Amino acid sequence: MLVDIQDLRIAFEGNGKRFEAVRGVNLSLAPREKLGIVGESGSGKSLTARAMMKLLPPQAIISATRMQFDGVDLLTRSERQMRRIRGGRMGFVLQDPKYSLNPVKTIGTQIAESWRAHNTGSRKMAREAALDLLEQVMIRNPAKVLDAYPHEVSGGMGQRAMIAMMLAPDPDLLIADEPTSALDASVQAEILRLIDALVERRNMGLILISHDLPLVSHFCDRVSVMYMGRQMEEIAAADLAQARHPYTRGLLNCMPALNQPRETLPVLARDAAWLEETPL
Repeated sequence: MLVDIQDLRIAFEGNGKRFEAVRGVNLSLAPREKLGIVGESGSGKSLTARAMMKLLPPQAIISATRMQFDGVDLLTRSERQMRRIRGGRMGFVLQDPKYSLNPVKTIGTQIAESWRAHNTGSRKMAREAALDLLEQVMIRNPAKVLDAYPHEVSGGMGQRAMIAMMLAPDPDLLIADEPTSALDASVQAEILRLIDALVERRNMGLILISHDLPLVSHFCDRVSVMYMGRQMEEIAAADLAQARHPYTRGLLNCMPALNQPRETLPVLARDAAWLEETPL
């Protein structure tokens, strides 16, 4: 098992109060498996992913019955030990390359830095590796993009460059946090096909965080649905349209459909009892 998390809880304290933002999340992932995590903004999707990489602020209180990555207990890892795992064995693709890439460094320089942080080699070798990675993510004219600055490339190219940077250390797990939300539909499809091919070719596990239910239902193997820090349901992605939990049904019903036009979309009816249910 690549990822094994049981009863993950993340809390924040301030002004004498304690707020539990993630409550009792369970996740598992095998190599070459794709897990989608969906839910509204603020449901705890990104917090869960950042907890795995121990990238939360110092005031975050993380606890779990088990939080393992490839048999390694992440809860007991020091920051120095996490640096060998984070970036090296776990890659994290952020949402928008405009805010994630350094605007004053070329794309090639940034990919080469990622490569050298986890590999031994000269600057020339790092540059050659960066060029090869840009070719792997199927960027047209990679030699030109290598020396370009982030503002000189399109959103799709910037996202491909971000993926290349995360692939530089050859990770076992790739976490993609809304990697296509800033892209148009055609570029989005290209990026997803690219990620799918890389997962298959590199034998990686993938955690895809998204608001897009149709996207994860077609792209992932399993889907975990989160609401206010808890898992409401975990279901095979192919069966998402037949989900039984009322929250998942509500999300699906709120989506417009071209083949079933409606004058108004229904509003999701929330039930306080959802937060009292036994976690998955």
